[in-house]
Parts: sequence; C-alpha cells; structure tokens
Amino acid sequence: MSTGTAYLPPPDEGLDSVYVDEQLLVLNKPAGLLSVPGRGIEKQDCLLRRVQQVYPEALTVHRLDMSTSGLMVLARGKAMERALSILFQQRAVHKRYIAVVSGQLAQEHGSIDLPLITDWPNRPRQKVDDEHGKASQTRYQLLHYDSQTDTSRVELEPLTGRTHQLRVHMMSLGHAILGDEFYATPAVYAQSDRLLLHATCLGFTHPVSGAALRWHSEPIF
Repeated sequence: MSTGTAYLPPPDEGLDSVYVDEQLLVLNKPAGLLSVPGRGIEKQDCLLRRVQQVYPEALTVHRLDMSTSGLMVLARGKAMERALSILFQQRAVHKRYIAVVSGQLAQEHGSIDLPLITDWPNRPRQKVDDEHGKASQTRYQLLHYDSQTDTSRVELEPLTGRTHQLRVHMMSLGHAILGDEFYATPAVYAQSDRLLLHATCLGFTHPVSGAALRWHSEPIF
C-alpha cells in the first residue's frame, strides 16, 4: 500500500558520522530521509545535501531507500567516486541488513533468487518478472522469532543491489517487512510507524590505503 503522504524529512540534527578520512565518509542515514535529491523543490533535503554542507566535495556511490536507515559511504571527490563505484559493481562491498518481518520463517536460513523489474504503472514499486527482470539474490538468516507479536528478526545479505530488493524478496516469501508502505498488507504496515529495515554492516578494502575496513551500526528497533 502507498500512503501518498507528503515528504517530511526528519529534522537536521547534524551528521551521524561513523568514519571520516581524506577519501571517503561513512555515515548513518536516518529513516525518512532521501539519500539524494528527489524530483521537485520539496524533495531537495536529503543526506547528500546535508553532507555537502560540511563536505562540499562529497558524492554518492550507492543509496538506501528513503524509509531505510543505516550505513552509507560517500566519496570525497571524483576519483574516489569512481574507485568506490567499481567496488560496488564488482560486488566487493560487504553489506548486511537487519529487518523485522511478519510471521515465522519456514527455514532459519536460505537464499532468494528472484529477478526484479520496475512495476512501471505503480512506480516506485518493483515486481518479480522471470522473463524480463534483472537477476537478484538475497541470503537470509533468522535471528529471533517473537511468538507474542508473530514477527521474526532477520539478517539479510543482498548479493545484488536492485531497488527495493530486500523488501520484495521478503514479501515474496510471505514475510513482508513491518511498516512497508509498498509491499506489506495494511495490517503489517500498521505494525510499525517506520520501515523496520536497517543497514547494519558495511565493509570493503580501502581503495587507497588497502586497509580492510568494516563498520557496524545497531538499529534502534
């Protein structure tokens, strides 16, 4: 379901910086904030714009959904933007997410391999399309099942980086993420006042120093 509500970004309370060096930045993006500017003047407030107020040279190399919180890396300058983009293209970036989903998973761990494509009449929704969709893979691991709320806390590892990939893949298993305005049933959507999806781990080899870097961010839910 889609709420159709206006964009109301969270207050700018300063950057939640996790790591800063001369080449790159790692920050926590709050839920409800666009990663990059959207269409229209009312959607210019975003993580990139807020970062550029402090680091004018900052550039994005990947995005999180507006409703998703957690770790994002930004490049400081064009050379690092190219270097980090290559790491993402080569799937050399380690990513993990935490989500709370409806119901109890039939298996404690597994893989989802379902090709995705934009559902053009219902953008920005995505859908599974075996014929035209782009290859999309996600691994999942059950962390905890809460019988009182009939919800499961899961760790998700996207092996590809498609739009809404984790959201569609979990919905396809019959376990939509709580607070998901696009893919959850009205009842599951209403179980949380935000999307319960958080980018909790991020890691890669520094393109300049060669150091193995990894960061962890605990979700607030």
